[in-house]
Amino acid sequence: MGTPTEEFHAFFEKHHAELARLASLLLGGSDGADDLAADALAAVWHRWDRVRAADHPAAYARGIVANLARTRIRGIVRERRRVALFWSREAERTDGPDVPAVLDVRAALTRLPFRKRACVVLRHAFDLSEKDTARTLGVSVGTVKSQTSKGMAELERLLTPPPAPAYAYGNGNRHGRGSGAPPGAAASGTAASAAHRGADAVRALRAGPAGTGRSG
Repeated sequence: MGTPTEEFHAFFEKHHAELARLASLLLGGSDGADDLAADALAAVWHRWDRVRAADHPAAYARGIVANLARTRIRGIVRERRRVALFWSREAERTDGPDVPAVLDVRAALTRLPFRKRACVVLRHAFDLSEKDTARTLGVSVGTVKSQTSKGMAELERLLTPPPAPAYAYGNGNRHGRGSGAPPGAAASGTAASAAHRGADAVRALRAGPAGTGRSG
């Protein structure tokens, strides 16, 4: 065992990248993620005697990141609301949805309520158990199960493109006659692939530049 300072430096080197990645996923982008991770680690250092004595120091640090991210998001939302007072709704209107962003898992994550997002990220991007996720967020295992299930279902919905109109299959005929594809084919195909879409989302979340988050 080294000195407290040496122990903290070792903890920093082992977990900084993981905490920065967690911050990035919770914030919805890399902007500010490193700063948030640094703030979390500074808080860990100030409480190092308590953290080093904890059964799961990494879970303690993840919890700090989650709390800081929640506070940061609330501040951003308040700021955006203030800015919106100075702009008309017409100025913010767009011609249509940003389809590439909707299809992107990270973009879809930002549309989840924070607790659902945190549960999905910790369970699937960081491969934490339900118990470890509950410990990190300070909630019950039952809440983790419920919020993760609802969050994944919402991700599937967000990642599911709208069905094409029936006439797209009819060579100009709105009822699809002569096309070989019944009007309901697109809808049924979308429903059949819904489960796979959730799995694809999980794989995309697990593919990150930093570690898997499977540490202590």
